[in-house]
Amino acid sequence: MPEATSHNPTPHLATGLLLASIGAIGFSGKAIIVKLAYRHGVDAVTLIMYRMLFALPLFLALAWWASHRPGGEKPAPLSRRDWLGVIGLGFIGYYLSSFLDFWGLQYISASLERLILYLNPTIVLVLGWVLYRRRVNAIQALAMLVSYAGVLLVFGHEVGALGPNAALGALLVFASAISYAVYLVYSGELVKRLGSLRLVGLASTVACVLCIVQFLVLRPLGAMAVAPEVIWLSVLNATLCTFAPVLFVMMGVERIGAGLAAQTGMIGPLSTIFMGVWILDESFNRWIIAGTVLVLGGVFLVTRYGAASRK
Repeated sequence: MPEATSHNPTPHLATGLLLASIGAIGFSGKAIIVKLAYRHGVDAVTLIMYRMLFALPLFLALAWWASHRPGGEKPAPLSRRDWLGVIGLGFIGYYLSSFLDFWGLQYISASLERLILYLNPTIVLVLGWVLYRRRVNAIQALAMLVSYAGVLLVFGHEVGALGPNAALGALLVFASAISYAVYLVYSGELVKRLGSLRLVGLASTVACVLCIVQFLVLRPLGAMAVAPEVIWLSVLNATLCTFAPVLFVMMGVERIGAGLAAQTGMIGPLSTIFMGVWILDESFNRWIIAGTVLVLGGVFLVTRYGAASRK
């Protein structure tokens, strides 16, 4: 019996790391697909509409399955307060964050976009300090400075190469990261009541509907006529880079825990940089290398010592 027990954790660890890694790579591929779609003359409003249109049935199915899965207890119906929370989190965490991200990608490289989004744990840390007076220790503060210095290195290079529009793009993507950080900070109570899969399914459904409505309000129906490549890229974005990574990361967290899954997510910026150079012909130089090392190192320290301080 002792021998069997000692071998059990290994497959769970290996499987969990694999699932979390695949999820991180899937999320990072979104920026690559968006940049490819922009080459066909589509705008952010239309592009995100197609992404969410194709993702909508998948998230509806996820929300239904989370409430009716075999062997699970039938969840309580959502109260008015629950619905308001789902709508609010869907708006700020998935609709607003996604739209700002898509918009910003019109002006900056996929590599810089992923590095900015990877600052998310540092933003959550600041929000926790501002809203709940949670202590930020000296190591975390130093790690945050290191992370932002890394982003500034890459940003400085892009401003020189792409011009002032890079500043607008970086600001939009940083606003996207703030929006998603607010979602993370305020989603804790609803996650406990609804469960993570049910909340993701419902909040993402709200975001899908908002993106479709936004298109109908801002664009004529004729704007749906886009290049066939945009359609297929949007299908890939909705499935491989939106819905599937959510499931893979969730399954990874179940096996290895949120802390280790978050650290595994460091593969995301690296894979984005690799795909950006390989697929998009983006530049790869000492500034990007140095900035990436600083961002990943700083965020690693923030997450590690943040987890330690909560024990």
